[in-house]
Amino acid sequence: MLDGALELPTGLVRGAALFAHCFTCTKQSRAAVSVARALAREGIACLRFDFTGLGGSKGDFGRAGFATDIADLVAAADALHARFSGPLLLIGHSLGGAAVLAAASLIGKDKVAAIATIGAPSDVPHVLHNIEGDLEAIRRDGAGPVMIGSQTFTLSRDFLDAVADVDLLAQVGKLRLPYLCLHSPTDTIVGVEHAAALFQAAFHPKSFISLAGADHLLTQTEDAEFAATMIAAWAARYLPLRSDWPMPDEGVVVQTGHGKFGTEVHTASHRFVADEPRSYGGDDTGPTPYDLLLAALGTCTAMTMKMYADQKGWPFGGTRIHLRHERDHAEDCSHALEDGSKVQALSREIALLGNELTEEQRAKIVAIADKCPVHRTLEGHLHIHTFAIE
Repeated sequence: MLDGALELPTGLVRGAALFAHCFTCTKQSRAAVSVARALAREGIACLRFDFTGLGGSKGDFGRAGFATDIADLVAAADALHARFSGPLLLIGHSLGGAAVLAAASLIGKDKVAAIATIGAPSDVPHVLHNIEGDLEAIRRDGAGPVMIGSQTFTLSRDFLDAVADVDLLAQVGKLRLPYLCLHSPTDTIVGVEHAAALFQAAFHPKSFISLAGADHLLTQTEDAEFAATMIAAWAARYLPLRSDWPMPDEGVVVQTGHGKFGTEVHTASHRFVADEPRSYGGDDTGPTPYDLLLAALGTCTAMTMKMYADQKGWPFGGTRIHLRHERDHAEDCSHALEDGSKVQALSREIALLGNELTEEQRAKIVAIADKCPVHRTLEGHLHIHTFAIE
């Protein structure tokens, strides 16, 4: 039984990814968490899991070996594909990178959209250089203790043999999948020459991103976040929006997503997520509904002011508008109120940028703000008609 964590987007899912962690690490490594969550922010669900015998997964790590890692990846990919359908993005860190490259053909090219690796070795036996112990004694006796990092493991002869028998570059040469190689030129565990070998063996389309200054495990938050952001941006090319998503010819379509409040917003040509802040129980992955209301008024105001100034031929240097929503405005409001009613107000502070306008021009530009279409809609006799449809 393998233990994993599935990072889901707040909104709808555009695709799915599988992350393989580094040698003897777990799904909780900084790189695994950062990459998975960055992908989720881009609408890509990401499963990060522990290989056999590591973290929360069952089994004997010392007897598993590289072949078992590949079998774990195939099983995880099958489960992920069954849930989300469509080709998957495979991502691997260090030896996990070698594992996804070796597993891709077994998973099936029809189920793999693209592959990204971080600090991956070009030859799997390279991992043996990071093991402290008497490997010859293990080969002679069948098993023995070793140190990997600060952890003690008992490795078997089968583990060592499985690692030695892999010709990774030959397998990479047979792949015909989009490939992104990320590697630090100052990596002291897996030298950058491994990235060069992998890149040379792979076929186009292939890309390389330098993680300059990063260490092998991406222990610095900014390095992990950079790698995650680059992978997420690159992956969007190979995990495009599904054609069955609602993209209206006019108006807006909203649809609930996977977060507590997260809601996908679709216009005829744009897509984004609205959410609530964490203080309200949301995931804070997008603007709130009232943020969007203020943004509608603010953007329409700015556009109207610029259009008016342009029509007049005035030297308009731009504007900055600060908007707030006030829910209890009755004390400062002079409007007549019905018993028990509450007054809400939108406060709009307008700053005109630049010093080339005359005072009269500035006054007229600010005055035109009240005539923007959204302003008139909000202050007009607005009716909302609701219909239930199948």
